[in-house]
Amino acid sequence: MNILALLSFPVLWVFAWGRESAWNGQTPSGTDIPGPFRPYYVPPGAKSYDSSSPLIHFTGSWFDSFNSMYVATTLRWTDEKGAAARMTFVGTGIEWFGGLDRSHGIAAVFIDGKKVQEIDTWSNVSRKQQRIFWTFNLSYGKHTIVVRNLGKGRVDSPVIDIDAFVVTEGRTTLPITLPPTLDLSNVATQPGQIQSFASQTQWTLEQKGVTGVSAMQLTVISDTHALIIDKVEHNPLSIGGHPAWAALFNLRTHAVRPLEIESNSFCAGGTFLSNGTLINVGGNPVVGGYTSAADFGDLDGLQAVRIFEPCSSASAAHCKIYENHSRMRMASPRWYNTAIRISDGSAMIVGGSKKGGWMNNETVNNPTIEYWPPKSIHNSIGLPIHLPFLVRTLNANLFPIVFSLPDDRIFMAANQDAIIYDWRMNQEQRLPRIPNGCRVTYPMAAAGLLLPLSPEDGYTPEILLCGGSTIDDKKPSYKISSQDLASFQCSRLLLTEQGIAAGWAVEQMPEARHMPDAVLLPTGEVLIVNGARTGISGYGNVIDQVGQSNADNPVLTPVLYDPTAPAGRRFSSEGIRSSAIPRMYHSVATLTPNGDIMVAGSNPNLDRSEVKYGTEYRVEWVGPPYMKKNRPLVHKPPEALLYGQNLTLSVKFPPSTDKVRNIKVALMDLGFVTHAVHANSRLVYLSSSLFSDGHSLQITGPPRPAVYPPGPGWIYVIVDGVPSVGFQVMVGNGNGPPVDHTAWDNLLKTTAVDQYEASKKAKGKKKGKNVDSTE
Repeated sequence: MNILALLSFPVLWVFAWGRESAWNGQTPSGTDIPGPFRPYYVPPGAKSYDSSSPLIHFTGSWFDSFNSMYVATTLRWTDEKGAAARMTFVGTGIEWFGGLDRSHGIAAVFIDGKKVQEIDTWSNVSRKQQRIFWTFNLSYGKHTIVVRNLGKGRVDSPVIDIDAFVVTEGRTTLPITLPPTLDLSNVATQPGQIQSFASQTQWTLEQKGVTGVSAMQLTVISDTHALIIDKVEHNPLSIGGHPAWAALFNLRTHAVRPLEIESNSFCAGGTFLSNGTLINVGGNPVVGGYTSAADFGDLDGLQAVRIFEPCSSASAAHCKIYENHSRMRMASPRWYNTAIRISDGSAMIVGGSKKGGWMNNETVNNPTIEYWPPKSIHNSIGLPIHLPFLVRTLNANLFPIVFSLPDDRIFMAANQDAIIYDWRMNQEQRLPRIPNGCRVTYPMAAAGLLLPLSPEDGYTPEILLCGGSTIDDKKPSYKISSQDLASFQCSRLLLTEQGIAAGWAVEQMPEARHMPDAVLLPTGEVLIVNGARTGISGYGNVIDQVGQSNADNPVLTPVLYDPTAPAGRRFSSEGIRSSAIPRMYHSVATLTPNGDIMVAGSNPNLDRSEVKYGTEYRVEWVGPPYMKKNRPLVHKPPEALLYGQNLTLSVKFPPSTDKVRNIKVALMDLGFVTHAVHANSRLVYLSSSLFSDGHSLQITGPPRPAVYPPGPGWIYVIVDGVPSVGFQVMVGNGNGPPVDHTAWDNLLKTTAVDQYEASKKAKGKKKGKNVDSTE
């Protein structure tokens, strides 16, 4: 059953203002004063020039207006066709701010003499301080912007205006070198002898497209689009007159479309359900005045359950995010939670903190799990279930690493510890401690993966953890430095009786990393990208900060890991190009249906910033060598795959592989990616056999839901190490997860809407009012 079908209640808007910041416990000046959240913003590293600046040159007839709603109270406008404003600047980007209303028309924007865009500034709603044009992709140096009134639009004598230009000052790109204190002499650097095309010849690296909102959270929703979710901040992409903090990114054209979110989704988790619905859960409170406003209704996100219905249309024109906190919410506040899909198609939501901060502690810890839709399991009747593991693993246990296992139990790792959790029996099985004092969860974030599952060994699970830090999580922040070395360590644990008895097998990456992203490829290898050599996750907390970043020394070269190669020969960066873009805190990476890797984000800042390690909007595409090979082509692929079902694919094999030596079929969940956590990331090899006609390939669905939980997946046919383009299938019958009405009703009855905000109000710490009929 579709969850939304249960809901016939209108959305109840909540307007709430708070003193507390949504970012790491910091409180910017003025956050106790509610005010409008407009796109105009001057980030650190940028400079504003209002319309009265002598550096802006006007030709034609322009007129001055004065109003407190304008930047520096001044604005200059024209209704003359051909009138223009010109400004020469030095930097890497520029933004034009002005007004929108029914009197406005179309302007042309030129950069360095080339027309780059025509923009219609007409709007049915009058809005001030709007970002009308922006570009951040200019090479560092001198540039000129010209804005010209084209004299056309929906009205006679249309107006355009200039309120301000904001210049991203930028800097020349300098080589990034290791500080002399780092000793890499003990690192094994021998390249792995990997046989698939993923490690042969040259990889590609291209920078194409911008995300428009900072890519804190990322997931692929269709063969054409990825969903990006951020926190409430001054992103350049706007919607409804205010900055957006969610967007759909077109994987083919790189076009970006903003999405409306009502609540603050800062550091939320996410997962698809068995019917293809995506839920995005948790977040942080509102921030009064600074980045939340009564004029568009920013909500506390700590208990939010945001619904994104399946949306496979190529245009994505009607895709949207739905919230209704009075009818859909978690039972408890969660910041930095992890959400996974389990074998019945529902979501298990694990851990988190009861409010934003930095390092977790016993005061704000939320050592529980809950389910969506709510369950009555273990007499919980929809309420959270205590998990002792999340008490033992304080303090560094946020965004726990969680995977559903083929035996229907759950692997969890946090801090230095790991367990297998039997969710049906509510029992924990302790696993060996992660070796050498390495911590693997926020703010010492490592990458965690469930390695590929195969019918050849009965889908035996093995866990890989790479990176993290040995920093003591009880150490005060003023004793932690951005220059503290991260971990080189990768650890593997085979989850069999013998494997658990043997303990974690340890190997060393070529470079230390924390905050890495580990991306499963269809070939079974793992590409490790992003991260930093030193410091710790977060911003504004430690000594020796770089800008606001708690970390330094970005790792710019990806490394390929082959889990099937002999120990000591599993890592290689041969042929892989290094990036020039630091990707540290709040960066992401994902495999795409096309088979390349999308890399985006990085924002170790309170709000958008243009200083060193500023907010990064550029997107990079890492192409394994197989992208240049002749690839298998699947004709008319199926849209669904049942458990144990035999299906026949019609495959056109590349001419170079007429004599097929090795065929594999990979069923993959591309995961929900945030903060180095790739929740639900999964690769299951399916049983397959080629018919004698040489093109009919029979595949068999997973044997049971625990091997691949019901929900959306991607199938790649791999021939001699070269994968096809992936096609999307619904695994299972496509029905929604079970809905327990008793549990749902009890959750709504016994919990409050946005209870964190309500608790602040009760203590007299909150201004404004909370309007909701359920309180």
